[in-house]
Amino acid sequence: MSIMELNGGSCVAMVGKGCVAIACDLRLGNQALTIACNHEKVFAATERTYYGLPGLASDTITVRDKLRQRVNLYAMKEERTIEPETFAHLVSSTLYERRFGPYFIEPVIAGINVKDEPFIAAMDLIGCLNFAKDFVVSGTASEKLFGMAESLWEPDLEAEDLFETISQTLLNAVDRDAYSGWGAVVWVIEKDKVTKRWLKARMD
Repeated sequence: MSIMELNGGSCVAMVGKGCVAIACDLRLGNQALTIACNHEKVFAATERTYYGLPGLASDTITVRDKLRQRVNLYAMKEERTIEPETFAHLVSSTLYERRFGPYFIEPVIAGINVKDEPFIAAMDLIGCLNFAKDFVVSGTASEKLFGMAESLWEPDLEAEDLFETISQTLLNAVDRDAYSGWGAVVWVIEKDKVTKRWLKARMD
């Protein structure tokens, strides 16, 4: 068994027309045993940048707190809000610092930059960045998420259509993965607002 499968969980981010969406499931498990179904893995870095941290639950919390500190230090030092592209490199360097004893998480980042352009990125557990123009996935249901996203995603989706697409992608993928599921949460980020919605899912 991979250590990445100990607690389970999956995350996906998608680009739309002037908007971006990021979603995760809510399961916290100990291998096949489900411990909780309210374990969110997506956090806000800024008002327009969000990131998901699926993987080992203790490392999710550790890295979340470390990133919060570094984003606050950046805001104090630079006197401006960190952009999603810069935040992606911050996460990457934070993970690469620990490359010989890594954090067991695979981050997904989504946001709207200062030009109101959508941005998404993903990386492995030592911070190797993967930029994309369509969608990125991570977690135990990655293979299923790739298949669903390839089938459902289209360019230039409006915010509501993007929400529907990412929701169907995540729900159908985690239904085929024993380590993910038990509910989901979706964030849709637009230039002037952020919408958070909870989804019901199979509870078996």
